[in-house]
Amino acid sequence: MQTAADLRNLLNKIDHRGYPAYKDTKGIYQFPGYVLSIDHVQGDPFASPSKVSVFVKGRTAAFPKALYEKDWQRIALQDELIRQFGRQVGQFAFKAKGSGKSGLISVSRPGQEILERTCCQIDGTAGDVTVRMEIGFPANGRTINARELIKILFEFLPVCVEKALYYKNLRKDRLKEIADLAEDQRYIREQLDKRGLIAFIANGSILPRESGVSDRPMKNGIAFRSPKELEVSFDLPHKGTIIGMGIKKGITLIVGGGYHGKSTLLKALELGVYDHIAGDGREYVITDSTAVKIRAEDGRSIEKTDISMFINDLPNGKDTVGFCTEDASGSTSQAANVVEAMEAGSRLLLIDEDTSATNFMIRDELMQRVIHRDMEPITPFIERIRELYSEYGISTIIVAGSSGAYFHIADSIVQMERYIPKDITQRAKKEAEQFPVLSVPEEKAKVPVFSRCPKANTAWKGQERIKMKTLGKEAVQINRESIDLRYVEQITDSEQVTALGYCMRYAQKYLFDGKRTMREVVAELEKKIQKDALAGLCGNSSSITGMAMPRAQEIFACFNRYRGLKV
Repeated sequence: MQTAADLRNLLNKIDHRGYPAYKDTKGIYQFPGYVLSIDHVQGDPFASPSKVSVFVKGRTAAFPKALYEKDWQRIALQDELIRQFGRQVGQFAFKAKGSGKSGLISVSRPGQEILERTCCQIDGTAGDVTVRMEIGFPANGRTINARELIKILFEFLPVCVEKALYYKNLRKDRLKEIADLAEDQRYIREQLDKRGLIAFIANGSILPRESGVSDRPMKNGIAFRSPKELEVSFDLPHKGTIIGMGIKKGITLIVGGGYHGKSTLLKALELGVYDHIAGDGREYVITDSTAVKIRAEDGRSIEKTDISMFINDLPNGKDTVGFCTEDASGSTSQAANVVEAMEAGSRLLLIDEDTSATNFMIRDELMQRVIHRDMEPITPFIERIRELYSEYGISTIIVAGSSGAYFHIADSIVQMERYIPKDITQRAKKEAEQFPVLSVPEEKAKVPVFSRCPKANTAWKGQERIKMKTLGKEAVQINRESIDLRYVEQITDSEQVTALGYCMRYAQKYLFDGKRTMREVVAELEKKIQKDALAGLCGNSSSITGMAMPRAQEIFACFNRYRGLKV
């Protein structure tokens, strides 16, 4: 390992030389209190910034083990440290001058959700802290400006490290509150199943967001208040007793007028699969961690998925046990999404009537009389929803604003009125008695077949270097192929999309062998990540700056939307 003085001497030596001479700086250097690693150097000042990391020994960072000994506390502490580090580097960004990206200093910018990220990692045993960032190495034109890089590495960066990564310089009470909140959130998650619940929303939660483009809580937003009939309480390890609305396993219907908060509640439940930071308003909105948002997705590809539970006897004779299409309709895409969620091990489906295919969700009595069941290949969701719960243990929460057909079969009916929920189960059931009950199929659906064994795409063979580009939360582009993830609505961060791209790359190289089922492939991926973290999916350290942990459900969703999938 070289010293900080060695790096300074090298920079002075290469000053005013051509930009490629910066490549000589790649290496590891001991600074006072931490180790600086220059992992990848950009080719020119207009290229993607250089990748740099900082490593602080546990005894130097000196965080008490009680703050990171449990995984969920470690992840919460990592999240806080990267936020603190981001605030510090934000003060110095572009204060070093030059052309192109000269002077850029950037780290991941987490949203409201707390995710495991590669940009900040704490060793759960020793307490060592690693932070990864990007720095635009300064240049004048394409000539090295080493004096400005010295300013970044020897003046700016040491201040950021000291203020953000040393326990002695951070608010102790805040760090303890973060660890306590993480443990309280974990406690509720562990209790849900034991209490027969699939979700919990605490009284006082602020569910409305600031705007359609901001995920921060709305100022003066109406606080959530549970109906007395649905109230449950938890005695948390740190916060004490907390009261709110418990949603039981089974079928729950959320109804109400437009703009009264139905979709806002569902959105909070969608993202309740993740922990949220203090002050978000949804810290105690906790949803079964396997929940999947289901919607129609016209145009998506489907590769040999068994949708026969919902669609059979197509007029063109097309197979629905191993259904394939490059351009799915609303109903076939939603049927595939349900079955794929089952394959991914989901215990809860979240559905909004507004984003669903009407003919997939329901056929009213008049339509059933005019178009006989034998002439309709689609068995609507309403006719399978009870079976999904009784046979497979899969609960459903549906937002409905125009159809009351689900009143008959719902176990619980919640009306949202000005963002306040009311339990109207008994009243709605009584009203429903005046209307005929829809008929359901006499036979249960055959158990879906989950035997797909993906094979490696031959287009990837012989390619040592595979180009990958993350397109926000919308898609990941691998070589010339884009995997469209726009409608995988529980992806909350573009860094999760980056991780999904690496999951696909790793699976294509090592796991898609035509022998492992899709379930076995994802299970192997999870084992790999558990053993080597997300970094284990990458071939080199310079690639791991910006990834965030996706759930197994999103890994399945990514694989299923890959148009080159071969099974």
